[in-house]
Amino acid sequence: MPLDETLKALGRQFEIEEGGYDVPLADIVGTVARAGDFDREFRPRNRALRERWESLTRTSAELPPVRLVRLEGVTDMFFVDDGHHRVAIERARGARTIRARIRRICTIACAMRCLTLADLPSKTAERLFLERVPLPDDVRFGLWLDDPADWFRLADSAEAWGFRRMLAGRPVSSRDELAEAWWHEEVRPVLEQVRRRGLCPPPRDIQVYLSYGLDHVV
Repeated sequence: MPLDETLKALGRQFEIEEGGYDVPLADIVGTVARAGDFDREFRPRNRALRERWESLTRTSAELPPVRLVRLEGVTDMFFVDDGHHRVAIERARGARTIRARIRRICTIACAMRCLTLADLPSKTAERLFLERVPLPDDVRFGLWLDDPADWFRLADSAEAWGFRRMLAGRPVSSRDELAEAWWHEEVRPVLEQVRRRGLCPPPRDIQVYLSYGLDHVV
């Protein structure tokens, strides 16, 4: 996973230096600048890199810390800024963690370790939805839709609901207030009604609302 494409999809909010700590190697899924040199498991792709990697794996010397970028989410994603060979070597040695210096970047759409390049169009749509309907972390971390078009349907629905609320004499003063009111006054009651009816809902709340809330319940 290349960091620049991932951040373009997820959207950057702010970043801070976190200092050093041990990071699970399984959580390191991408790179800042060397996407063509290593595969997802940090095995070198070309012969020159592979020969160097194989020679270094035979040493027992302790390796200095690597530099990583962390995207915070349901499951964190780490990207290598400096130390690709050290990550590859520790993986080859069977290590579970690696010592690293961390720079954390908070994103608009939710990061998760399982993301692949194929998921980025949906994540771009999720980011655009959250810019229009900025739900709080405890809600947005549980959101997932496969089809980008569903995110646009969802944003249009939320804004239309807010407009009807304004016509009823209950305007909202900000997008944050709209998002909170829509989730608690519109989405959650739909979810409760679907469950009371004994219907067989999809596994995620937001899919339940898309399946039943827009057309069947309200």
